[in-house]
Amino acid sequence: MSLIFGLLDIANIAQPAFVILGSYTAYVLNNAYNLDPILVGLVFTPVFYVLGAIVYRVYYTSFERRGEESLRGLVFFFGILFIMEVSLSLKFGVDYRLVQAWYIGRSFEIGGVGVAFRYLVPCVVGIAMTLTLYLFLGRTFYGRAIMAVSQDRLALRLMGADPIQIKTIAFGIGIASASLAGALLISIVPVVPSTDRDYIGRMFAITVLGGMGSIGGTLVAAIILGVAESMMATFFGPSWSLAVSFGILLLALAVRPAGLFGR
Repeated sequence: MSLIFGLLDIANIAQPAFVILGSYTAYVLNNAYNLDPILVGLVFTPVFYVLGAIVYRVYYTSFERRGEESLRGLVFFFGILFIMEVSLSLKFGVDYRLVQAWYIGRSFEIGGVGVAFRYLVPCVVGIAMTLTLYLFLGRTFYGRAIMAVSQDRLALRLMGADPIQIKTIAFGIGIASASLAGALLISIVPVVPSTDRDYIGRMFAITVLGGMGSIGGTLVAAIILGVAESMMATFFGPSWSLAVSFGILLLALAVRPAGLFGR
């Protein structure tokens, strides 16, 4: 979401639907062939990259090129969200689905504190994915072009890069990352097709709090909101979890409107 919303300024509210689609892809192959869900997520990232590139091309041709990306583009992504959720519900039903892996159900202790592998392994993979994106954006030509595409298209053209191609690459990477996040999610908790609704607001809150387009800021913001929600759910009940996230977001923006790491 930090790539698509933070850098490309595209309000892709269907992003959580691609996360859940990644979860169900991992579930299907895990259930049929007993493949590791995270490995499935890694293998299928190129497939979701192509899917993301196709979605952006349709969005660009139908809305962005005509200057109608604000409201009608939002409706376009809402339609994708709705179609994907309904399709998954018709195919798999509304029962919770989970996966099996060697690290699920195992744990170890550090200083008397139990650490579950089903949390640790996805956490390590998620941090590695974030670090990879950070290095890609900062150390490669295409990464720097993605950073520049939202700032100065003319300068980007003078560098010999096509802004539309760069945005297609960025959108594809964003969707591929979402699919891998879905594989990590189903390794932690069971999911249903409607799970995507729980993450629409959280994704935007994390992106804005961390700073638009800041990959490191996104990671820090996710940790802050995750810890805050867990503490609120423990002491005051889960119904207050989302409220505290947006409360922190509003307070942070009142002090620093650009976000924690925004420029």
